[in-house]
Amino acid sequence: MPQIPEKIHELTVGQLSARSGAAVSALHFYEAKGLISSRRTSGNQRRYTRDALRRVAFVRAAQRVGIPLASIREALAQLPEERTPNRQDWARLSEAWRAELDDRITRLGRLRDHLTDCIGCGCLSMETCALSNPDDVFGERLTGSRL
Repeated sequence: MPQIPEKIHELTVGQLSARSGAAVSALHFYEAKGLISSRRTSGNQRRYTRDALRRVAFVRAAQRVGIPLASIREALAQLPEERTPNRQDWARLSEAWRAELDDRITRLGRLRDHLTDCIGCGCLSMETCALSNPDDVFGERLTGSRL
């Protein structure tokens, strides 16, 4: 991994990509979505402050556990400008995401446990299917054709 001398306070997109492991296209996408920011040189080249490294790591870690980019952007917006997320920030934000992740784990567990039922059944019965219609929620809301 290329080392960046301490005296360099800004990174090119290539340096940020090499250090973060994110593709240049991903960095451009993150910037377009407001997750990271850069300034432009007189030659219209992007320059990122060193804190962008931690922000990119933060974004990628959150994405790996399934947090949507919109939620990540909202979380990063709570931080002061030019401030790198630290351990306390991550703990606070991850606590806020815990319920969402627990719900996702529950749904994935249900999918895992009932997937063979669907493959074996083949009908995807709207009344009894634990995946398409858990607890017959459609039947409680409407009558007749639903989907």
